[in-house]
Amino acid sequence: MASQTQSAPSLFVRNATGLVKGWSGFDAFVYSFMSVNLVTLGMFYSLAVFAFVPDGSAVASILISAVAVTFLAIAYAGLIAVMPRAGGDYVWQSRVLDGVPGVITGAVVGGVIGVVLGMVTVGGSAGPVVLGLVGLVVGGAVGYLHGGIGFVLAATGWWFILAQWAPIYGSILKIEFLQPLAALAGWSGGVDFFNSANGGFAASLIVIALTTILVSLGMAGYARVQRWSFWFGLAGLAVMFVLLLVFSQSDFQNAFDQASSSLFGVSGAYAQTVSQAASNSAVGYTGGDLNPLSFGGGTWLLVPFMMFWILYPNWGSTLYGEVRGAGDFRKVLRGMLGGIWVTTVLALVFVFLAAKTFGWTFFNAANVNYIDYAYGYTQTAPVIPIWTYPPLLASFLINSRIFQMIMVVVFGGWFLGWSGTLFLSSTRMIFAAAFDRVLPEAAARVSDRRAVPMYALALIMVPSVVVAWLYAYQSGFYPLTLDASLVIAVTFFGTAVAATILPYWKKDLYAKSPIARQKVLGVPLISVAGAVTVVVLGWTIYEWLSNSLYGIGVGNALSIEYLAVLYGLAVVVYVAAYLYRRRQGVDLGKIHQEIPSE
Repeated sequence: MASQTQSAPSLFVRNATGLVKGWSGFDAFVYSFMSVNLVTLGMFYSLAVFAFVPDGSAVASILISAVAVTFLAIAYAGLIAVMPRAGGDYVWQSRVLDGVPGVITGAVVGGVIGVVLGMVTVGGSAGPVVLGLVGLVVGGAVGYLHGGIGFVLAATGWWFILAQWAPIYGSILKIEFLQPLAALAGWSGGVDFFNSANGGFAASLIVIALTTILVSLGMAGYARVQRWSFWFGLAGLAVMFVLLLVFSQSDFQNAFDQASSSLFGVSGAYAQTVSQAASNSAVGYTGGDLNPLSFGGGTWLLVPFMMFWILYPNWGSTLYGEVRGAGDFRKVLRGMLGGIWVTTVLALVFVFLAAKTFGWTFFNAANVNYIDYAYGYTQTAPVIPIWTYPPLLASFLINSRIFQMIMVVVFGGWFLGWSGTLFLSSTRMIFAAAFDRVLPEAAARVSDRRAVPMYALALIMVPSVVVAWLYAYQSGFYPLTLDASLVIAVTFFGTAVAATILPYWKKDLYAKSPIARQKVLGVPLISVAGAVTVVVLGWTIYEWLSNSLYGIGVGNALSIEYLAVLYGLAVVVYVAAYLYRRRQGVDLGKIHQEIPSE
């Protein structure tokens, strides 16, 4: 491998990537922590859905999910230690999943996509079989091409699908920042505006512009903004926890009723919220106490919901070519485990305090009322016209509009520190593929001053604007984005397979790595962690696809069709690049047998 690495630069766009190591280990931890975001993703996408599985334990489901994702973090930290290169999943999969493993992985992924596509579109017994076989053949053929399966999985997961996240980020900015501030300022027209298509598009454009600026600052500049966001966000959370600890449930009920009356003209809003949930046509939630620990069936049904939020401690994996000390397995692992377990502890504290002060029945009732209306499961609007954002609810305990607005602004640090994740990780995957000559070489250029791949940034930014417009103005488009997390999980699945087989398939590379001595009962630690992750992600993906509870898969045929189109587009891009480069005398297969120099 050493001799191969020395000859590798002639294969790539240039001798070295040109990226700089602008992050410390702490910066990588903060990025992981902000990716597993307690507020932006946790409070809305996962901690707000307990009413949909009322017999499940919120506490147990969070703990189970954190333990499961710990194995993913170990697998990723191991791969980073072996190949700390910009591009992450793309680099590892394209270098490890070659030959037989590439063919098998491609065939499995393609076959599953074909079967599911056949189930939701054609139906019957023949449809899934025929499309499954087609997918198996196409996937296996792509896997046969060196780097093919790595590019298809990574490009779909880190590029195509991340463009779909732009309006999702915009929606979160709207409900967690723009609408609460508008309501507190007495601007009812603003609340209505951001509920409209124009308002939704405006929120998405704000996110796209903000993220583009942050990524353009370079790694060091972004890290400074991220650190300030981290400390401001934690300060706001501490204030919120103190308020929930000091005040009682009766205090909150009075405060919520008073605020709802003055802001929205709604009387008795607390009781109305609870009664509306009980009569909800989609989910009749009658309430109950917080169940701290239960490992029954309901709890396991909650785990795939938790994965929508807690699955991303490795979100910075594409950036580790720009992190100092990335080859230190323990250092990298500490950062990712900190992202998981610090967030998990804070989430559990929040759950217990929410049950104590908001009231567990009210908290879940308010969430189910909003979610069912927002996603079109019921036509009955919630009692108040905005989401019951927990920091906003806590701020009502202090009868001061200035204080309440400050709380919302300070909690905006959670969004600001998270917003860069929309493009930052994606640009490095695009950059890495261009550096390997799969994508146009311009995408591998970096700016002289801040070492930012500006063309790669444009390749994710421009599609995001288009997707945001479709999301806002084409009513049939937004359901297609519900598979956003599914595609990312499939990408992680491919990397977990690569981690599992690495010590056996790439023996020389593994033997020279700093993790070669990390074993469990004589089995390489990275293989153990990878295998567990394969099982966990396989089960999660199966649940998402097969159970209509989660709103994707069999519950959304159009989204599956759209997913198949995205994977098909990635296949076309890679095959076209493979043939084009071969005519130029460039062998992508040889490139993907080498590791680029940083």
